[in-house]
Order: sequence, then structure tokens, then C-alpha cells
Amino acid sequence: MGNVCHAITPPPVAALPIARSHYCRLNAAFPKRQVANIHKMESAPKFKLILGSSSIARRTILTDMGYEFTTMCADIDEKGIRKGKPEDLVMALAEAKADAIISKLQMGESLESDATPTLLLSADTVVVYEGIVREKPSNKEEARQFMKDYSNGHASTVSSVLVSNLKTGVRRGDWDRVEIYFHTIPEENIDKLIDEGTVLYVAGGLIIEDPLVLPCIKEVVGTTDSVMGLPKALTEKLIKEVLA
Repeated sequence: MGNVCHAITPPPVAALPIARSHYCRLNAAFPKRQVANIHKMESAPKFKLILGSSSIARRTILTDMGYEFTTMCADIDEKGIRKGKPEDLVMALAEAKADAIISKLQMGESLESDATPTLLLSADTVVVYEGIVREKPSNKEEARQFMKDYSNGHASTVSSVLVSNLKTGVRRGDWDRVEIYFHTIPEENIDKLIDEGTVLYVAGGLIIEDPLVLPCIKEVVGTTDSVMGLPKALTEKLIKEVLA
């Protein structure tokens, strides 16, 4: 039987096993605010940024990266978009979100003629468990089963990022995959997570930064910002590419 996590507050970071090389430290989920602003490189062109997501985690990550931005939500039927591979699915969803928001903006002269480029950032995340793609739980019972499956188990997240330059029409996107290994997740923790309800609104019902889940994480191979829905390094790379 795997180790049982009883604590419901995050343990010291040093107590958690950290993979080597490019593997992340779990306290990356709580980064210090970077001293930066919307134009982080003096040589970079000035731009406006729209985050096409209502995700609190994505807003937090983008703020921690030092960007100022506005938010818009895409009204799309996510269940109506199906792909065989999780990587293809998250990219298709990010594309659909971007297209829906651009339609809302009714762009044209107002954005294309603006001297300052406007960038639209859209994203999507799914959890993969035993080869099956998991999106947001349909109900509390499904969320509960998801959490029970993760206990003493392993899951992956696949997150896409798509950046569209609304002035030039240039669009760049890519995806990132992270592997997550779990200790036992106690029933009482699962009950509390279900009662709080947040797990119903995230892919796979998985919130690794939650104090009820974090102590139960054995290892993360990748970055926690990617698990939370917005891989920082990939986001920075794509922003630079659409401004080049």
C-alpha cells in the first residue's frame, strides 16, 4: 500500500521528492511575483493582452508572470469537439476558443488599425488516466471516482497554449505534457474536496495546488504551472513568436 497523506496543509517543500534535470519543484505552484510588467523586455514591441479564459489558476499564473491583461470567455460547446489524441483535442479546443472570442470582438478596423498589437491567449487542459481523456467531471460522483483513481496512482495532464496576434493574424500554438504520481488520497480529503466543489470545474477534477491534495503528491515530472493550465515557458515562447 502506498503512503497515506493525512496532512491537509502543504508540507515543507524540502520534504517532497523532487525529480532531477528539468523536473520542477512543487513550490513552483506558489511563485513569488516577478518584478516585471507588460513589456518585460525593453526591445520587445508593446502590446495589449487578452486572456481568453475564466480560469482563476490561469489568471493567477499570468499575473505572476508580470503581465497586465483583460479577460474574455469563449461560449463554445467543448463536448462537441472530439479528437482521438489528447494533444489534438486541447489544440482544437484552444483554436475554437480563440475563434469564438475573435467573433465576439467583431474585429476589423478597431484592432487591425490599432498601432499597438493585441494578443489573444487561449488555452485548454485535459487529464489522461490509463489512456482515457478526462475533462471536467459531469457531477460529484464522477469527481469522487476520479480522485479515488488517482490515489496511489498516476495521471498526466496535457495543456495547450495558443497565442493569436489580432493585428497581423499570426497565430502560434503548442502543447505541454506533465506526469503526476500520487500517494494515497484519504477519503476525508476527497469528501472535503467534493463539498468545496472546485474540483467540478477543472479538468479531471484535479487541483494539485489545493492544500488537501498537495501533501498527497509523490512526484511531478514537468511543471506545476502546466498542470494548473498555463505552462509559463511555452506561453513566453509563443508570445515572442507572434510578435517577431
